[in-house]
Amino acid sequence: MARKLFLVCYDIVDDRTRTRALRLTRKYASGGQKSVHECWLNASETMRVLSELDGVIDENLDRVLVLRLDPRRETICLGTAAPPLDDCLMVIGHDHPGH
Repeated sequence: MARKLFLVCYDIVDDRTRTRALRLTRKYASGGQKSVHECWLNASETMRVLSELDGVIDENLDRVLVLRLDPRRETICLGTAAPPLDDCLMVIGHDHPGH
């Protein structure tokens, strides 16, 4: 099964729930930040991530978005970002030591 690049993003109210979502999402992530993660997923992994996140969040308070990125689109970099080695990824900003 071929993997496709997704952004998994969430806005979760409760700190404990947000930490659980972060740990879950990082199992699949190739990069990202605190609540936005780049994940290469095949069809079964996509369903698993959705199911696991659905079991973690409060459906009345929290929001999760899993967005498939279009590989035909041009990569755009802003600020001090450099184009990634893999054309399928987009990086904005840069890591700071200690963060």
